[in-house]
Amino acid sequence: DTKAGGKGKGGGKGGAKDSSDTKSEAKGAQSLNVRHILCEKHSKKEEALGKIRDGAKFDDVAREYSEDKARAGGALGWKTKGSLDPQFEAVAYALENSTTANPKVGEAKTSFGYHIIMVEGRK
Repeated sequence: DTKAGGKGKGGGKGGAKDSSDTKSEAKGAQSLNVRHILCEKHSKKEEALGKIRDGAKFDDVAREYSEDKARAGGALGWKTKGSLDPQFEAVAYALENSTTANPKVGEAKTSFGYHIIMVEGRK
């Protein structure tokens, strides 16, 4: 079964309900419009995640918690495949598109710290 392509899937936390396989455009996306919240400490990332799960808007939480220079609501803008950290990218490409008001988030740990990731669009 070559369709499954075990590369880049799994290993990360986030749950088994991965519906992105059914959307053909998700597989072929070459760039993502992505936002993230970067925290150095796991506890701070958990706090930010809690706020999002409680219904806070992603960009508001990003402005309050993110420790990187993408403070504009966590927006990284359009990023092409291969331009991001591999752990970050694997999570980001597995996520479905969502909005800051109702974000579908994933988590990654990179050399930069702990990321909460959401994807607003793909092309």
